[in-house]
Amino acid sequence: MKRTLLSLFVAAALLAPMPAAAQGFVNPFLGWNFGGDATCLQIAGCEENTKGWGVAFGALGPVFGFEEEFAYSKNFFGSAPTYNSDVFTLMSNVIISAPIPVVRPYAAGGVGVIKSHIEPSLTSLLSLASSNNNFGWDLGGGLIIGSKRFGVRGDLRYFHTFQDIKFAGITLADNEKLNWGRGSIGLFFKF
Repeated sequence: MKRTLLSLFVAAALLAPMPAAAQGFVNPFLGWNFGGDATCLQIAGCEENTKGWGVAFGALGPVFGFEEEFAYSKNFFGSAPTYNSDVFTLMSNVIISAPIPVVRPYAAGGVGVIKSHIEPSLTSLLSLASSNNNFGWDLGGGLIIGSKRFGVRGDLRYFHTFQDIKFAGITLADNEKLNWGRGSIGLFFKF
């Protein structure tokens, strides 16, 4: 009887689902935009600005993970006395990584919202401010280097807005199409 109970207990312990080993994380970062539309518009006196910043948070398991990423780039299309511009992204990404302890390579991709905004000043020849909200996607990868609780994350991503999307006869994205690359580096806190 005792052996039977002990055998059932051991079998139940071995067959019971194991708790997920996913760790939460927060990743504040600085980014540098390049290529594609991350350049000055054709306006006299335009100065390029490639910098941006953001934060990603989510959970990362042994192989799979998920993150929500917010990023902002002021003067994405450059800066000039006649206008201001910015780009904001909100992306939901799936992460696939190699379970290597100290140097962890990963690939990430997902979908989200890409919002671009150009606001002319009073002296501009442009008549109205424009703001575009588009659905888009991103794809990239990088390395997480560090210990179990703290590290550094380097990342390269490509962003692109979807072409026109029609759903139930309604066009969901018919604004300016954007694409660019971004390199970033930031701290990686796990909890």
